[in-house]
Amino acid sequence: MKIGVIGNSSKDSLIEAIEALYKLASAYNLDVFLHSDLKKIFTQKRSDEASRFQFLPSEELVAESDIMVAFGGDGTILSAARMVGRSEVPILGVNLGKLGFMAEVSLTEIEPIIRDIVKGEHLLEDRLVLKSTLEKNGPEYYALNDIVIDNGSSSRIIHISVYVDDDYLVSYSGDGVILATPTGSTAYSLAAGGPIVAPATNVILVQPISPHSLSARTVIVPAESTIRIVVEHLTNEARVTADGQLGKTLVPPTNIFVSKANHVAKLIKRKDRSYYDVLRAKLFWGSDIRLVKGKKQ
Repeated sequence: MKIGVIGNSSKDSLIEAIEALYKLASAYNLDVFLHSDLKKIFTQKRSDEASRFQFLPSEELVAESDIMVAFGGDGTILSAARMVGRSEVPILGVNLGKLGFMAEVSLTEIEPIIRDIVKGEHLLEDRLVLKSTLEKNGPEYYALNDIVIDNGSSSRIIHISVYVDDDYLVSYSGDGVILATPTGSTAYSLAAGGPIVAPATNVILVQPISPHSLSARTVIVPAESTIRIVVEHLTNEARVTADGQLGKTLVPPTNIFVSKANHVAKLIKRKDRSYYDVLRAKLFWGSDIRLVKGKKQ
């Protein structure tokens, strides 16, 4: 089995995590390749060890890998999903941060999950990916969490109208709108007041951001829908962002089309831990918040 690795170089424990994986690779007869972006951190901090690692650019890393390990937090997993794209190479998230809804294990749990993967005793979850297109033939962006249309760096409100399969839904003014997957329902959409949606649910959330209307609410539509967001001419500036990582400034009036992508993101999961176990742990459900406040997650 061949394992590709990407990581968040700002995490102090990244090198420790990679070295732990290499020890497991030796024990389980695995090949490990690192993303070329990680070469810099080894050159700076462990220059004497850099030569024993094999670094590959994105396309080669994906082509060579049976699974992808993402060391960091949810943002690193989002980057891995975009890198993997249509190839649908399974992704294992290893959390080196704090909250992390998508990261399946911590660094201390990496050996059991690698052992399960080698034995085939793990689960693969297909996660919905969104595609956004600017106008009919404009550039495309893909997102595992969400596509956000907002006011960018401007403090002024934007004016938008929402259509679902060419049926008019609503118009409102505010800071923008979030089109979220079930995976993204625990991200920006949740902070904006949206519901938590189980990942297996095949839907898209339409979540207003600070609307100037008490009647504007979350609308959940079938994932097969095509959602058209019209940024009205009254808006001075707007922006579209995919997973908070890729973005483009828009010149109103303009249309953004959001629909289900033709590929999914495959996340590696443990058999002994469900999505609801993760929710309880991360959101302290069933616990006295006074007893867990301040503890690291």
